[in-house]
Amino acid sequence: MNIREEARAMKLAAPKLAASSAEQRNAALAAVAAALDAKRDEIFAANHADMDAAAADGVSGAVMKRLKFDTGKLEDVIKGIQQLITLPDPLNQVTLARELDEGLIMQRITVPIGVIGVIFEARPDALVQISTLCIKSGNCAILKGGKETARTNRVLFETIHAAAVEAGLPAECLLQAELHNEIDELLSCEKDVDLLIPRGSNAFVQYIMNNTKIPVMGHADGVCHIYVYKDADESIAIPVLLDAKTQYTAACNAVETILVHRDIAKNFLPKLAEAFRGADIRLRGTEEAGELLSDSADSSIAGTVGGAVVPEGYEIMQEDEFHREYLELIASVRVVSGVEEAVEHINRFGSHHTDAIITANDETAAYFMQMVDSAGVYRNCSTRFADGFRYGFGAEVGISTSKLHARGPVGLEGLVTYKYEITGAGHIVGDYASGRRQFHFRDL
Repeated sequence: MNIREEARAMKLAAPKLAASSAEQRNAALAAVAAALDAKRDEIFAANHADMDAAAADGVSGAVMKRLKFDTGKLEDVIKGIQQLITLPDPLNQVTLARELDEGLIMQRITVPIGVIGVIFEARPDALVQISTLCIKSGNCAILKGGKETARTNRVLFETIHAAAVEAGLPAECLLQAELHNEIDELLSCEKDVDLLIPRGSNAFVQYIMNNTKIPVMGHADGVCHIYVYKDADESIAIPVLLDAKTQYTAACNAVETILVHRDIAKNFLPKLAEAFRGADIRLRGTEEAGELLSDSADSSIAGTVGGAVVPEGYEIMQEDEFHREYLELIASVRVVSGVEEAVEHINRFGSHHTDAIITANDETAAYFMQMVDSAGVYRNCSTRFADGFRYGFGAEVGISTSKLHARGPVGLEGLVTYKYEITGAGHIVGDYASGRRQFHFRDL
């Protein structure tokens, strides 16, 4: 069968998965975790082959980090599955119960979205997270991963699918698409696929949005900021900035732009530059920031750019360059006059993903957190916390910068919708339209 036929079969099977009990779905997740652990040698062998092929093709270091699936990542995804099992069932929850009239009861109940297509970057752990979240939330999923990890994804998918089916879930609960042309087939399945979640470059996400009638949820890029306010504690600010940039540089929640209050820039920026040099992080930014950074550079590493004395290797940026996701050991830096200018910069050049402020001032923090229009707004902590596992969601299917339905790390709550159920006893609208009966709304 092709993707369209498979999607039609999944659509028909979706109610069966939705009707499965929480116990059945949790048992399937436990079976998946056990199967992944048992197949670790086969999984690692496939990943080594993928890594070797990627290295031979000259894949960048940032992408290579995403491709790697080792013992640490396997343990992390298994912990995520175990966390998912402990979470409450997101389905069949009554979020509204109302008596419309005597004997006429309305309820709003959570249900799965249905069939979800997820097209994701070459990250094997993403396949595990997405498939297990969909199992827990009762959604059928069509999974298309990056070609660079095709071998790893194939072994992971076969392991997860076999365990889920053996545990009693419908065979149509999961489907893997492996060919590039299957993406366009998937985009044409608007009658059978209820939601698409693309994860990748801005250009890729725009292509998906422009070539399908299926609703799309996701984010295009992660241009995350940290603003260092004038009262920031350096013992907090510098470790937070280092973590946000280096803990996993290739992640979409890594910091890309650092904003520094002008009152402390002359003192703070040289200290930041010294810490960043120790981590092999290159800075680029405004001319003003470059000149202040040069105070930390000795004569052997200083240079002149356009008449400005700046550290060697420092690149002066133009205004329109600040919407930039590096995903490597590079960061933009800019000096700002205050929290208002910082917020204006973030809302203009950011991607509405995750942004943070370092400050001891409650009023300044409150303004920043209210005015920054992003899915995640933090105070005195790393942007790397923007993650479904770290939010206690078990995992995430992605991070949404949309304001409709789900925002931020999308866990179980973002994968359910609701329906209304009304139970009556022969009630008819004509009685209310004529005035013979009256509604008496009462919440139960």
